[in-house]
Amino acid sequence: MSEAFLESYGGQSTDELIALAGKYRIDSLVLAFEQAIQRKTAALSKEESCVLAVEALEREVNNGGYSQFFGNSSGEYAGIVVDALQAIGCPKTAAMTADAIAGRDDEKKLAACDDRYYANDEPIADRLFAWIGKNRAKIQLP
Repeated sequence: MSEAFLESYGGQSTDELIALAGKYRIDSLVLAFEQAIQRKTAALSKEESCVLAVEALEREVNNGGYSQFFGNSSGEYAGIVVDALQAIGCPKTAAMTADAIAGRDDEKKLAACDDRYYANDEPIADRLFAWIGKNRAKIQLP
């Protein structure tokens, strides 16, 4: 039996969300962290910004490619997303994203980066979730 998808953030603390692993899909838990961090009114920590950057990349590139990532408001994370991907242990995704940033004005280069991204086998959500667990003290949910 597969794990359920957590539909939305429900006010849990960082530790409470982490404890839901095994009951809910990891990608849905990472999404809940993103939703919670987006609700914050206080300044974000570097770690919280990292979560938002990686999730923005995942959402936009999976939905419409790197051009969508750069074209939407998610493009605000272009300056930190490569470092965020390195931090969570996704060097292949970091390298292709760096290439996409360098070629962001060339649709052919972006399309090639999209193809690399879709063929990528790095478990980004799993690594981000594990990284959140290691950095839980610096990720404070509202």
